[in-house]
Amino acid sequence: MRLKRRHMSLLALNPNTCAKVELRPKECIDTVLKSLTDNITININGSLTCKDLFYAAICMAVENSSVHSMSKHYQEIPCETSTRYHLKKLDLEELIRLNEKILLQDPIATLNPEKKYEFAIDITNDPYYGETDQSNENYVIRGQAKKSTNSFYSYISLSIINKNERFTISVLPVERSKTTVYYLNYFIDMINDLDLKIKVLCLDRGFYSVDVFEFLQNKGIPHITPVVRRGNEIKRLLIGRSARSAEYIMKNPQKKEVRLNIVIDVKYLKGKRNKTGCENLGFVVYGIKWKPRKISNVYRRRFAIESSYRMRNIVKPKTSTRDVTLRYFFALVSFLLRNSWLSIQKKHFTIVKQGPQIIDEDKFRFDRFILFLGEWLRRKLKIQLVVQCLR
Repeated sequence: MRLKRRHMSLLALNPNTCAKVELRPKECIDTVLKSLTDNITININGSLTCKDLFYAAICMAVENSSVHSMSKHYQEIPCETSTRYHLKKLDLEELIRLNEKILLQDPIATLNPEKKYEFAIDITNDPYYGETDQSNENYVIRGQAKKSTNSFYSYISLSIINKNERFTISVLPVERSKTTVYYLNYFIDMINDLDLKIKVLCLDRGFYSVDVFEFLQNKGIPHITPVVRRGNEIKRLLIGRSARSAEYIMKNPQKKEVRLNIVIDVKYLKGKRNKTGCENLGFVVYGIKWKPRKISNVYRRRFAIESSYRMRNIVKPKTSTRDVTLRYFFALVSFLLRNSWLSIQKKHFTIVKQGPQIIDEDKFRFDRFILFLGEWLRRKLKIQLVVQCLR
């Protein structure tokens, strides 16, 4: 017995043994909450606090529910009237100014200023079924019909697409009065302010325009954008059976033109999408000298953004309000939840070994993270387990 006790004490003192580390729901909720409380202040008189409002907003996101539903389901949550009243005190310009601080509160410490990152910019649309007036007409974007409407509140996002660092850096509400070049300039200035370096910027087809390419070339920003099959000359360029590159002069209706380098990767379909033969993938490329296959593979990483949108939709608070500021705040909360999950994954689930950094993603998946948040909030806000009957 004495030998056994001595053996256990030696294990406890041995510097090579590691204490057992456990992740609990409290750390998850604190990671999300700190980003909000440190950056957003709402003036409230009375017993209600900013934390109470942020708990309600996080709960709405986790439950994928509305202010009205939350006030009915929980005992320790602000009433619907109070929640709406105080959240309307949020200032849109202030949220836009602070959006990267909110999203990067935790991840910023893991980013290396000496490293060059691959960035992507994309736009996501939230369907809108209400009417427009002076308060929101500049933010309701018309587009191709989706989910029974052609009206949307749109958000443009800047993300890192490197493996293990797929954080959303910034999200802005799209305004009809502002051009894509305005948002590009905003994001490039932000990247410089954060002391990060651009390896390449990946854009989707929505940015395929003379103004965008001219702006990026003048700024010297390396970029990749897929070619839009429009016009006989482009269609002829995209016919062939071998990887190649070509020069193309792009013009717009105002007779403005820009010279582009088109790189074409050729892939054999082999029955993919029930098709055979070869497929020509054309990209506008500037500032990089990579082989066509590498350009194609790097651009594929941009689809990590599509994954981020799917996750964001899982934790998107429901609302029918036309209030631009409130919708933008809810959008920031949903993107913040994904960033917080990625940050926790990187902090606690990186495999300790030599060589490239590998995260064991299966140990802590996004659905487990949401489950942790939901369980903690149910205990904190006390879900109602009794309903008054009529008879």
